[in-house]
Amino acid sequence: MIRNSIFILACVIMTTACQPTPKKQSTPTPSGITEATVADAVKEISNKMEGNKSDLIEKGVRHAASLWRDNDGTSEDFVKFCSENYLADPAQKEASFYRFAEYLESLNGHFNKLSLDMQENVQLMKGEVLPIDAQFAAYNPGAHMINDFYDNKIAFIVALNFPYYTTEEKNISGANWTPLQWGYARLGDVFSSRVPSELIQQASKVAAEGDAYIADYNIYMGNILNDDNQKLFPENMVLLSHWNLRDEIKANYANKEVGLKKQALIYQIMQRIVDQSIPKMVINSGKQDWNPATNEVFVSGTKTEAEPEIDGRYQQILNNFHVYQAFDKYEPAMPTAIQRAFSVGMQIPQPEVQKLFNEFLSSAQVKEVAEIIKKRLGRDLSPWDIWYDGFKARSSINEESLNAITEKKYPNAKALEADLGNILLKLGFTKEKADFISSRVSVDPARGSGHAWGASMKAEKAHLRTRIPATGMNYKGYNIAVHEFGHNVEQTISLNNVPNYMINGVPNTAFTEALAFVFQERDLFLLNMKNTDPEKEYLKTLDIFWSVYEIMGVSMVDMKMWQWLYDNPNSTASDLRDAVIEISKDVWNTYYAPVFGMKDQTILGIYSHMINSPMYLPNYAFGHLIHFQLEEHFKTHEFAPEVLRIFALGQLTPNEWMKQAVGEPLSNEAILKATEIAVGKLK
Repeated sequence: MIRNSIFILACVIMTTACQPTPKKQSTPTPSGITEATVADAVKEISNKMEGNKSDLIEKGVRHAASLWRDNDGTSEDFVKFCSENYLADPAQKEASFYRFAEYLESLNGHFNKLSLDMQENVQLMKGEVLPIDAQFAAYNPGAHMINDFYDNKIAFIVALNFPYYTTEEKNISGANWTPLQWGYARLGDVFSSRVPSELIQQASKVAAEGDAYIADYNIYMGNILNDDNQKLFPENMVLLSHWNLRDEIKANYANKEVGLKKQALIYQIMQRIVDQSIPKMVINSGKQDWNPATNEVFVSGTKTEAEPEIDGRYQQILNNFHVYQAFDKYEPAMPTAIQRAFSVGMQIPQPEVQKLFNEFLSSAQVKEVAEIIKKRLGRDLSPWDIWYDGFKARSSINEESLNAITEKKYPNAKALEADLGNILLKLGFTKEKADFISSRVSVDPARGSGHAWGASMKAEKAHLRTRIPATGMNYKGYNIAVHEFGHNVEQTISLNNVPNYMINGVPNTAFTEALAFVFQERDLFLLNMKNTDPEKEYLKTLDIFWSVYEIMGVSMVDMKMWQWLYDNPNSTASDLRDAVIEISKDVWNTYYAPVFGMKDQTILGIYSHMINSPMYLPNYAFGHLIHFQLEEHFKTHEFAPEVLRIFALGQLTPNEWMKQAVGEPLSNEAILKATEIAVGKLK
């Protein structure tokens, strides 16, 4: 998962890039700038600057007018400002663009570094977390930056000369744009809405509280009892929800003795978390034993009363909703967080996302792949088999043996950091490129599951956070770390190798997830464990297919939950809990019950992203689709050079990026066709 404060503000909270250029109107804007005033400004500029394109002048003036407020000046002041600040000379405009980019890189980079510093004690294993640490983690040093630029009129200079283009406009015109023109458009994205600084600060506070809540949601597995009051898990095993719980389910497919019993226990734990019947005292504590089936808690062998968590999980979600909802009135063209997350953040409208997901989840290939899984398991499917891991080479390897390798190889964060260059060399990068990228990544021991935090200026490093126990990095941590390193590689290439700073990054986070999946897919190869299975390519296809099937369902729950929140804005945490349970069952019954043969399961509501990364989950689904198309491309193209080329394309629109990267748009078609072939071969 990618975590970056600048990204969160820009794409999740959506303080920027949310408002298309206003249409012609007869009613005044909030500033009192009328149609007549806009016409006067356009005429004033056109009269002074012969030969300029009037449509571009009008676009810039209208965009600036949409942001102007009464306290910025009178109508006469607005006309004068436009006349004096319009950059008619192309050379001066280009020079100004690069100067803007230079300033913004410094500001974004330093504010990003400050955010890292403010959150370090909460996110990293640096001893006890003090109350003051949480308060600093909630502080956003850059909360006032955007509004300061409106106050000093810099934002209006940008809006006037580099107007905002909607995603639809970018899709139409972008195919013919040069990197410089893309840079102009992305600079226009920076100042396209005007949200009060105090609201941005409040959003940062709520986000930090969600992060802290999830970072400490640990289950002490050595204290878990089964129906026979036996303890099946190692005494020192502590698993973070949901990531480590899910990964422990995956790990136990190789355990033929008690693997199924362990998976069933973890599933019971997950159900208790979703419905909030989990005893509060067992969260992040190993002082008592807990039987998830009966929900009984024992202290020193004696049964004790234990209050359920009640609705802490859902209150965190409500807190997010309320702060996101407060942004709505400042985003008249995109008045819901759902629209901003998809049409702006992902650059794909939410109805299109839902349609694509429905197409995949309803495909005939789902039942065909499920039949193969049932045959390989030798039993009917259980709900947790949405995480079936048996198509991977590692599924036949006992995890203890993998732990022994990774714990020895990576006893601490520094050992992993020292090996990053070697990892890149194994993947085919030249010594020069491997040294360049690895020197710009710092590895930190995380309290939570781990994440990748990119740099926002070339002088700073990206950060790879992963959980490393005192005994060394276990395989779960290693697998996550390889995934996060894929993010870091993308972050480094797309910052340092793009044609200009304003197009640094990727179209949306699905594209960085795609490279993270590409790296994660090669984790055993990086441990010098070769897969000689002649069917490995078909198995890889089915593995990606089943991962898409799982995460699209989870994403559907997340999307439908947000739709429900907007339909029920005054709901309580208990109302939301009941709604999420029903939504989870409904999505399960629609897309999974016909395949699994059981109804009303709630497992799709377990993901922690619903709390600390709202509406992020669909990016994983798209990431898998992009991952598959990239893997198909890498079959006929050299891996490392293509990674360097593709991820230096920068922030184009999703379809334009895909066309330039692999020669075809993003769709379900490639993976559905390949899955049909794989099913035929494996049958």
